[in-house]
Amino acid sequence: MNKRHKIYMKLNLVSLFFVAVSFISVTLAWFAYSGIVGVDTEIGVKSWYIEFQKDNSTVSNNIVISPTEIYPGMETISEKVDIKNKGDSDAQISYSIKSARILDDELLGLEPAALEDKLSHDYPFHLNISLDKDFAVSKNGNSQIEVSISWPLDSGNDQADSEWGSKTFDFLEKENEKLKVDQTYKVRQPLKIIISMKAEQYMEDNDSPDLDYGLGQVILYDIKNNKRCEQLSNNCIKTYVIDTNNKVGDISVSLLPDLFATYSSGIYGEYDNIYNEFVSDWNTSNRPLNIDDIIKIISKDITNSVLVRDGFSNDIIGNIRYGNRLNTEFDKFSNNNGYYTFLNEKFTYLTTSKCYWLKNNHNNKSYAMIKENESTSKIYEETTNECSVVPVIVASKVNLEI
Repeated sequence: MNKRHKIYMKLNLVSLFFVAVSFISVTLAWFAYSGIVGVDTEIGVKSWYIEFQKDNSTVSNNIVISPTEIYPGMETISEKVDIKNKGDSDAQISYSIKSARILDDELLGLEPAALEDKLSHDYPFHLNISLDKDFAVSKNGNSQIEVSISWPLDSGNDQADSEWGSKTFDFLEKENEKLKVDQTYKVRQPLKIIISMKAEQYMEDNDSPDLDYGLGQVILYDIKNNKRCEQLSNNCIKTYVIDTNNKVGDISVSLLPDLFATYSSGIYGEYDNIYNEFVSDWNTSNRPLNIDDIIKIISKDITNSVLVRDGFSNDIIGNIRYGNRLNTEFDKFSNNNGYYTFLNEKFTYLTTSKCYWLKNNHNNKSYAMIKENESTSKIYEETTNECSVVPVIVASKVNLEI
C-alpha cells in the first residue's frame, strides 16, 4: 500500500488537554511541625503551597490525554505544566500513570516503568513524559512536566501504521453504532491516558533526589587538590553535573568540565593515549565522556531531541530509562547512518564549536559531538577529523563538602 494512502487514525480534531477542575484546593495546604522558638516550646506552622500552572493559569494535578486525531506525519503535540513551590518546605515531585486505555485494551498489571516504556516505543505513535527536575526547593523553586505525542510519517513500519489505522476505524464504527442506539452514550476516543502529578514534602533518605546535585548544576572543582573550590584558576575549573538522577545515597557525582576550555585533541584511534596523557597530572578519579552520558541527558527533551536517519522521518528519542531500551534505540541510530540532534539553548553545557570524542562501548565505530548550527548540535559518526577529549570527574561527595 502506498504510504501516502494509508488508513490514518482520524476522528474529529486534535486534543491534548489538561483538566483544570481545582484552582485552590489542589494547590494550597498547611501542616504543623514541632519547633523551639526563643525560650518557649511552641507549635509552628509552615506553609505548603504547590501550584500547577499551564499558560500562567492554575490547573489540577491530573493530566488527561485523549487525542481525537493522530496519524502518521502529524506535527508533534506537546503540553507543559509548570510546578511552582511557593511554600516554606522543599518538595519532591513525581508523576504516575493512573490509567491507560488503547482502543478496548486497558493496560493493566504493568509496573509503572514498563508501562511508560510501552507507550513510548511499542506503538506506531509515541507518547512521552518528561519531568524537568524531581524536586522543587522552598520559596519559589520550580520544575516542569511535559507530555508529547508524535507519529513519524516514514517510521519504517508501514504495516503497523496501516494495521493501527484499521483497528481504529473499526473501533470508531462500533462506538458510533452505540451512539445511534443510545443518544446519551458518550463516545470514547481511541486513546485515554491519565497522568497524576504529585508534590510531597521532601523527606531525605537514600532514594531521595539529592537537591545539591541537579542535572546541569555548576560546581567549581580543584583538579589538583581533588575537592570543591570557590575561585576559578588554572586548577579550579568550572564543571557541570551530568547525572540525570543523582540520589542522596549515591556516594559520588559525575562532573563534566566546561567544554570551552582547551583540551588535547587527536584522531580516535589514538584516543586512549591522548586521554591518559591529558589526565596524568589530574589528581581526580575520572573516566572518559561516553555517548550514553549524552544520550541520557538529551533524551529528557521529548519534543526536540531527535534521531535523524536516511530514508526515515525524524524520530523523537523518548524514554530510554527502562530495561535494555538504551541499547535497542542505539542500534536504530548506528545501523541506519543516523545521528542525534538536540537544541543548543536547552543544553548549553553540551554546546561547543569544537568536536569532542565520545567513548563508545556499543560497537567499533567512533562518535563525536559538535555544534551543528546556531540552533542545534549533533552526535554523529566521525571518521576523519581530529577531535578533543574531555574527562568526566567522578567526584566523591565528601570532597564536595565545603
